[in-house]
Amino acid sequence: MGKNFDLVSIGDASLDVFIAPEEHEEFCTLDREKCLVCFNYADKIPVRELEFSVGGNAANNAVGASRLGIKTTILVTVGSDKAGDQIIETLIREKVDTGFVRRSGAMSNYNTAIMYSGERTILTYHPPYDYIFPEAPPQSKWAYLTSMGKNFEPFYAKVASWAKQSNTKIVFNPGSYQMKAGINALRDLFPFIEVLFVNREEAIKFMGDHSAASAKQLLEGMVQLGAKKAVVTDGPNGATAYDGQKYYKSGILPVDAYERTGAGDSFATACLAALISGHAMDEALLWGTINSASVIGHIGPQAGLLKKEEMPEWLERAKSSGVKVEEI
Repeated sequence: MGKNFDLVSIGDASLDVFIAPEEHEEFCTLDREKCLVCFNYADKIPVRELEFSVGGNAANNAVGASRLGIKTTILVTVGSDKAGDQIIETLIREKVDTGFVRRSGAMSNYNTAIMYSGERTILTYHPPYDYIFPEAPPQSKWAYLTSMGKNFEPFYAKVASWAKQSNTKIVFNPGSYQMKAGINALRDLFPFIEVLFVNREEAIKFMGDHSAASAKQLLEGMVQLGAKKAVVTDGPNGATAYDGQKYYKSGILPVDAYERTGAGDSFATACLAALISGHAMDEALLWGTINSASVIGHIGPQAGLLKKEEMPEWLERAKSSGVKVEEI
């Protein structure tokens, strides 16, 4: 395409619908002990709230990075349907380059999230795509590689080969199919990973179920796999990171969560945007923390993504709330 980018987001995009049924015992039984939300199969359940949003890890990253002033393109496959049209229209509106978006004859990815009493259940539809890496890939300093569906291995191998040839820095945030495939399916990629983003459960799985491992041990384990830097998120316990020299721990911003879809994507995206913009890892963790805090105050993964001009106010809010990033 003849363009140079700061970042290319690689993975999947989707159209998401968020459904909030009426919360009443007449319509639903909630069993928190067994983690069950039960509806009678023959009933018509009233819905009090309905929201549509473009989602998918790569799309969330691309939109979030673009809002933070990063020149971004996206490498995804979407369907040749109206959902695919909506995904592309949203990316264009968010100033994300769409020159590497591929249209498939299949339908687009589609997710339905049922929200009830602060909990959620997500029904996912992922059609079988033939992921094709472009013969003339984008020229980009950084690449954010994230969740893809079945048959991702040949595509990932081409990403690794491209990174080796182009010196593009790979940031990796694995999805469920990558975690199921296991570390052996990803070994060729790890030498090219500049930053690895995983949650604590994923880090433990990569290490072989070291459930008692400390934060430092988990970070060391990720680096031993080949990543140069690692970030491990742990929900309400904040996040820890290793930048190649120092270990850090970040707190969280005390906000009430309205809906948690996209919290991990928003954290990784803002953290990466800070690194691309020349900030150190401690400041990057703070960016990720406040972006995630903003997103969970909205429905869907993109509505709360912060813009560059909003960052100073949120950074001041975090510091005044006592949010700290400390060496450990």
